[in-house]
Amino acid sequence: MNAAEVVNTLLVQRFGVAPADITEESLLRGLRLDSLALEELRVLIEERLDIDLDEVSLTPRNTVGQLVAAVDGKVPA
Repeated sequence: MNAAEVVNTLLVQRFGVAPADITEESLLRGLRLDSLALEELRVLIEERLDIDLDEVSLTPRNTVGQLVAAVDGKVPA
């Protein structure tokens, strides 16, 4: 699974986001993810992809595309 697939799957399965609502431009706050949910999402992504996202700053103002790009930057080639 690539970063986008992992992020999208987690948003749908763990946070109840409708797949149709997930686009690269979707704001995380628009998907009803607050700072606590973002921290949970961060941990789930780290566990799923075996990466460290401590240096990545996530806020509800970020978009799904920004999150995927940050995760992609941490996934080994």
